[in-house]
Amino acid sequence: MGYIKIPSCSTQEQSAGFASNIWARLNMDPKDQSTWTKERIHMPTHQSVLVADFAPKAWNAICDLLGGTSRINTAASSNWRDSFIVNLGTPSTLNKPATPRQLYDWHIDGDFFIHYLDSPEQALLVIPLFSGIAPNGGGTFICPPAISTAAQHLYENPAGVSPRMVQRPKSPADGDTWIFTLSDWFNPAVRSFPPSAFVEVTGQIGDVYLLHPLMLHSASKNATRVPRIITNPPVSLREPFCFDRREEDEFSLVERKTLKALGRERLEGWQIRGSRERIVPERTNILERMRKEEAERLGN
Repeated sequence: MGYIKIPSCSTQEQSAGFASNIWARLNMDPKDQSTWTKERIHMPTHQSVLVADFAPKAWNAICDLLGGTSRINTAASSNWRDSFIVNLGTPSTLNKPATPRQLYDWHIDGDFFIHYLDSPEQALLVIPLFSGIAPNGGGTFICPPAISTAAQHLYENPAGVSPRMVQRPKSPADGDTWIFTLSDWFNPAVRSFPPSAFVEVTGQIGDVYLLHPLMLHSASKNATRVPRIITNPPVSLREPFCFDRREEDEFSLVERKTLKALGRERLEGWQIRGSRERIVPERTNILERMRKEEAERLGN
């Protein structure tokens, strides 16, 4: 399936408390939609909570899926930050839901590194719900069957691809322009799937979704205009995924899902043929400017 939904990982009071200053940060009035001047907002971070304390069920599941705590880069993965992603909709989206194949924001997370099949930087896609999300309420759409499409593309490109799935050029003379080349790889990748292939992320405040790192997903239209609030906290590994372990029971559940998506039991001798590289995404400067503006509104 490629994902699990874990209900009630945190209490409504915990979640509401962590997001209590969100409207002040947005400089909007929750009771006055005329102040909702943006459809979707990716917010910067000011504070964090320890996942093991805030949502222990979610943390335990994360560890189980990835083969144990010892494999997780806990320094980068053990906290959830208040970098909320808010979907307010617009007057034009009210009562006008879009179907998954009408959406044009399909992607895989990880705009900050060169992607390989075994990349450790984005080991899971995590979606904690900080608001209830009803059907057509702006929840993320996911396409589980497309995991195979993404896995095959990465398997066939061991030299690495950009966050937009652009292949690394064979000639070093081409420089790094390929990393930032625009590509529409994702949207066509989901067009061939039937409506039954798509899943809408819905649930109650405190629920958490854990998704395979190669899950194609897209923001959706909020046809209810009930504010939808989530985060996408990162989970990374100490070492890359391994698809050629000596014993079958040493494979993590995520590694097994990747192998199943490729129709293989293991990838004997498989290895990457490029260097692991970090990218500074455009959003970094944007979020820092937003953080300063929010801090001023909060009096910090």
